[in-house]
Amino acid sequence: MDLSGKILIAMPAMGDTRFEKSVILICSHSAEGAMGLILNKPLPGLKFSELLRQLKFTEEGSARPVPVQFGGPVETGRGFVLHSDDWQDPDGTMPVEGGYGLTTTQSVLSELAAGRGPQQALMLLGYAGWGEGQLEGEIARSDWLVGEAAPDLIFSAADAGKWTRALAAMGIDPLVLSASGGRA
Repeated sequence: MDLSGKILIAMPAMGDTRFEKSVILICSHSAEGAMGLILNKPLPGLKFSELLRQLKFTEEGSARPVPVQFGGPVETGRGFVLHSDDWQDPDGTMPVEGGYGLTTTQSVLSELAAGRGPQQALMLLGYAGWGEGQLEGEIARSDWLVGEAAPDLIFSAADAGKWTRALAAMGIDPLVLSASGGRA
């Protein structure tokens, strides 16, 4: 099972508060494990322009705002830019299934500060990671639903509604989901 490019939607019974009502894009998945980014947990009080200043980038007037998110609990000091695939750094962009790019080099920050670069982007600090077989076990335990990723969901500014919208895209009303899992 390769879930690269799919989204995970946290079930109501999710026991880990860091992932409560999370929508996660799986960027990489193999037999060794998985890596993903939480798409709907903004970092309050941290603006992209402030982050650029801290990193000594000069913002030009044409720079557009980029949402800054909590990408997950692993390496929270490490930054990732998830973006549309209309831009790439040949040395630092990892393609993500579904037409996305993931860049960890400062070149994307420089481009965004200058008003260039990808048309759509999210800045994420940290990531979600799973070891060998861990994600598959969590899915079997009904911790996550697996859905299709869509750019309008991923890059939407309405973070609070992403969980509900992801469920609705699967035809699921969150009010009918049980907070306790089980098997028939």
